[in-house]
Amino acid sequence: MLRVAVIGAGRIGKVHAAAVAAHPQAQLVAVCDPMGTAAEDLAAVHGARVYKDADALFADPEVDAVIIGSPTPLHAPQVLAATRAGKAVLVEKPVAKDVEEARALDAELATFEHPPVMVGFQRRYDPSIRRAKDLIEDGSIGDLEQVVIVARDPAPPPAEYVAVCGGIFKDMTIHDLDEARFFLGEIVEVSAFGQKVLPELADVDDFDAAVVMLRGADGAVATVMNNRRCVTGYDQRLEVHGSAGSAVMDNLRPTALSVNTAEASGSQQPYLDFFLTRYADAYSNELTAFIDAINTGAPVSPTVSDGVAALVLAQAAEESARSGRTVRLDA
Repeated sequence: MLRVAVIGAGRIGKVHAAAVAAHPQAQLVAVCDPMGTAAEDLAAVHGARVYKDADALFADPEVDAVIIGSPTPLHAPQVLAATRAGKAVLVEKPVAKDVEEARALDAELATFEHPPVMVGFQRRYDPSIRRAKDLIEDGSIGDLEQVVIVARDPAPPPAEYVAVCGGIFKDMTIHDLDEARFFLGEIVEVSAFGQKVLPELADVDDFDAAVVMLRGADGAVATVMNNRRCVTGYDQRLEVHGSAGSAVMDNLRPTALSVNTAEASGSQQPYLDFFLTRYADAYSNELTAFIDAINTGAPVSPTVSDGVAALVLAQAAEESARSGRTVRLDA
């Protein structure tokens, strides 16, 4: 039984805590958060110990692994502190606050032996997305030509959050950028268009919506469409097009039922409301892969290097959107 601690008792920390508590091969033993009673409240739900200081948690010999869901500026230093203490790490995105810090982290981790470190791009473990990847790899839909990723949130976060989150490309689009790399491999060209569409975020120096085009080294192209507001719900769609066919992922709903009445035909329930429910299976599968990497030495995916690459793309998208120019990257 892997003894796991969660650092950060906010929204994402609660998701990871629930996944650990429900997993047959893991036990949630501690929660760490310095803010208010957040750690106490979450720990009480799962019968875990409480820590206010991450360094004290890293020194606990009864913790085997940590899941880091703290604020982004703490990610890289906490990854290093945890691995130096002999803990396996699953760290939420982005892996660091910027490309330079991410590269420094990757380089430092290469200088000493440590347990596995995985970056939390959970979409790689979504059953539909993985199935689409398998269809490409086994040749079922031929050579990959185009990928379309749609990701729109049901409502924007508070302006106070948007002002400090690092921008839409590092905060939101970064999931889609990793997903695009998952299909295309290395990206060599980035073009992005940012939009300001939300009055409530008008005073924040960031985009509310964006469209990003990515060209892979093999010539395949991905298009990403983001919006922080989608009145129809949590819009998560994917199309993968190849020379011999295509694969399409539509939005998930609580049921597959379609209702026909005198007033409407083909009526369905709203989309699953947010990432907590839409990607519940992905978070569980991600945790299983993390545990397997620790217990059996299975390959880690995504790696810290994948986290660096996603940040490079996010930075390139920001540069492109603000300059109006295409950004070319080294293959």
